[in-house]
Amino acid sequence: MQYRAVSRSEAWDGAITGSVLVHDVRDARGAVCVAKGRVLNLDDVARLRNVPWQELHVAALAPGELHGDEAGPKLACAAAGSGVRVGDTSSGHWPLLAARRGIVDIAIDAMSDVNGREGLAVYTLFHGHVVDEGEVVGRAKITPFAVPRALIDDAAKVARAAGGLVRVRPFRRARIGAIALATLGERNASMIGRFGESLGEKVRWLGGELLPPVQVEARRAAVAAALQAELARGSEIIVVAGTRAMDELDPTFLALADVGGVRVRQGVPAHPGSLFWIGRIGNVPLLGLPSCGLFSEATVFDLVLPRILCGDAIGAPELAALGHGGFLTRDMAFRFPPYRRSRRRGEVAD
Repeated sequence: MQYRAVSRSEAWDGAITGSVLVHDVRDARGAVCVAKGRVLNLDDVARLRNVPWQELHVAALAPGELHGDEAGPKLACAAAGSGVRVGDTSSGHWPLLAARRGIVDIAIDAMSDVNGREGLAVYTLFHGHVVDEGEVVGRAKITPFAVPRALIDDAAKVARAAGGLVRVRPFRRARIGAIALATLGERNASMIGRFGESLGEKVRWLGGELLPPVQVEARRAAVAAALQAELARGSEIIVVAGTRAMDELDPTFLALADVGGVRVRQGVPAHPGSLFWIGRIGNVPLLGLPSCGLFSEATVFDLVLPRILCGDAIGAPELAALGHGGFLTRDMAFRFPPYRRSRRRGEVAD
């Protein structure tokens, strides 16, 4: 772009029509009369006659350049991958919106490549963020008033080759079974009801189907029978709550071996949820919670279940990696699914 300063005396000969205004011009009350970034037309020039100013800074597009209002949508559309749509522009930003509920995937290297071109800016949520439909997952912006067309074309090729810079993977509908362990002789209908309500709200938000939870006594044979029953009724994921994760002789661990399953990892470098464990019976994951994980508090479980429902294979390496960002304080609530809009993310029914 070619920039120049224009005095008031030389602004009325039509020389500034078609130029880009570089700064806001305000009226006598201080309100913006003509905004920066506008390509000045005859009506703008007429408005400028009626407001006080001494010097305007304007710029002319060079051959092969695109104004930001034309370049921005091109960048945004290239950045938007599967499950993402471009929203209406606001203040020179083009929002990228989740077109469905799911997990955000960022093409980090490709985005760094695009952002390495001065004048282009695409910024997003963190990779792995859980979002609802309609949430803003990123924005695209052209930081100067214009950029070379070739710059946009090259960046768009990079973004499209990556399948978009930001995508939202949908949750798959899965049948989820739930087993709650009770101390011998102390089955509690109220407890299983609360457990089912809390877990059910989470599962429904994630698009799954929670089968009616069952409560069994904490005996090896009873737990083994319950696991086999869950497999027989088509559970694709089984949640087991009430285990003593630090006890190698816990009946759940013994029963898991009896039905041909394996424990993948016990304990996670994160809190709350450090006693979470994961096992597997064939292709069916088992997600294990201690007694304190029966109800509504958001824990590691709320980070793992969404990923499994998006098709991720979660094993020992993936659980070990949760240590980075595993200090799950209230300030980290943004990482959890927004089960209820009226509550802090990760919270469900009391």
